[in-house]
Amino acid sequence: MQCDAPRPMRHDMSLDRITAFCLVARDGAALARFYAALGFVQDAPPRIIAAGETALLGLAGGGMRHAMRLGATALWIDQYERPGQPYPDGTDAASQCFQHFALVADDIEAAWERARAVGATPISRGGPITLPAATGGVVAVKFRDPEGHPLELIHFPDGERRGRHGRGILGIDHSAIVAADAERSRAFYRAHGLKEGSATLNHGPTQVALDGLDGVRVDVVPMHPAKPGPHVELLHYRHPQGAPSGPWAVNDVAATRIVWQGAAPALLRDPDGHLHQIEAAVGATA
Repeated sequence: MQCDAPRPMRHDMSLDRITAFCLVARDGAALARFYAALGFVQDAPPRIIAAGETALLGLAGGGMRHAMRLGATALWIDQYERPGQPYPDGTDAASQCFQHFALVADDIEAAWERARAVGATPISRGGPITLPAATGGVVAVKFRDPEGHPLELIHFPDGERRGRHGRGILGIDHSAIVAADAERSRAFYRAHGLKEGSATLNHGPTQVALDGLDGVRVDVVPMHPAKPGPHVELLHYRHPQGAPSGPWAVNDVAATRIVWQGAAPALLRDPDGHLHQIEAAVGATA
């Protein structure tokens, strides 16, 4: 397992805008085909990851990147010469490593059928679920891609969100991550420039079905960056306790990275170990 650690947390590093999500794969080409079937488009031919970036990540050896895009947000699928561990068995929606991004669909039933046809495995019980109005009233379903990364499809009652228009899968709304200590995670994201939105306590039969877990009580805390685009949602499970997953290395399949626009290149971990890669904005100086 790759053990090099990201540089220590620095609170003066602002997370301004999410520009990409990076998924680690053991078979990058196959995973890229799965996301293409969902509606992502190839942004560029597969390329070797630059040496400067692998050094930032603390990786020994190189790797290949499949660059894809959905609307304004990029998806990087990275496969490394020295692979880490596969996605851990026995984890669930309350596990510390659980991190997904939510795909907005205009027809969630059609999108869900398409995802299942190309290899998605369900997390939710019984397909798309309509959540109560008090927690947003969205229709949602959670599932895993062929390498084990969790995902969510969501449909908003008004049919659009933040100016997205079109058909199929329209864009990425947010990335949700499990937080063992809600206040500690809130403090981390506030210190890096995000603003806290209105939290909800989600529970009841619809949340049980969505998460595929019994007796769910989960605090959902939205954290918004200063610039438009996807946001972060902190998921603090009061019950149940997630299956243990342990620390994961940068080259492990569970080590999804959120890629941000910021002042200077850096790699951070939040208090629960989730990875944040900062890329310098054009014209920015360190």
